Amino acid sequence: MTKTELAKKIYEIAHLTGEFKLRSGQVSHEYFDKYRFEAKPELLKEIAKQMATMIPAGTEVLAGLEMGGIPVATALSLETGLPCAFVRKAAKDYGTCQFSEGTPVKGKNICIIEDVITTGGQVLLSAQDLKTLGAHVKNVLCVIHRGSGQESKLTEAGLQMTALMTMQDLKAHL
Repeated sequence: MTKTELAKKIYEIAHLTGEFKLRSGQVSHEYFDKYRFEAKPELLKEIAKQMATMIPAGTEVLAGLEMGGIPVATALSLETGLPCAFVRKAAKDYGTCQFSEGTPVKGKNICIIEDVITTGGQVLLSAQDLKTLGAHVKNVLCVIHRGSGQESKLTEAGLQMTALMTMQDLKAHL
C-alpha cells in the first residue's frame, strides 16, 4: 500500500466533522478519531510497516504514550523487534506505582511514539518524565501531525519530531 492509499483509508475511517475540543484546548471543526484506525488490524499493521523505516538509528526502546501511542508502539515493536515501554500520563497509585511500564528505560535511547500530535504538550510532559528515570529522549515519531510545522516547544526541548503524515497528506485525495 502506498502512503497516499494509506492516508486515504485513514481519512475515510477516522475523519469526523463537528465541533471538537482538542487536548491543547484548541477547538477544531474536524477531528481524526485515532482509535478508529488503531482498531483496524490491517491499517495498524500498514502504519507500523511504513513507520518502521522512520525509527531513528540507535533507538533501543519505543515509548508508547497513553493511550493512543500504545497500540502504535506495540505494532511497531512487532514489526521491528524493538522492545516497548508504556508511558502513563500519571503514575498509578497501586501495584508498582510507576508511570512507565514494560521495558526499563534507564540509560536507554528512547523514541517516543504517539498517534496524533497537535502542539506536542503531552509529548513534552512525558519526555520529561522519562528523563527523570534516566532515559535519553531526543526523538518523537507520530502517525499524524495536526500542527503547523515542527512545533517550536518540541524543538526548544531538544526533541526531533517526525510524522508519517500531516493534515495535508490526509486531505490530498479530496
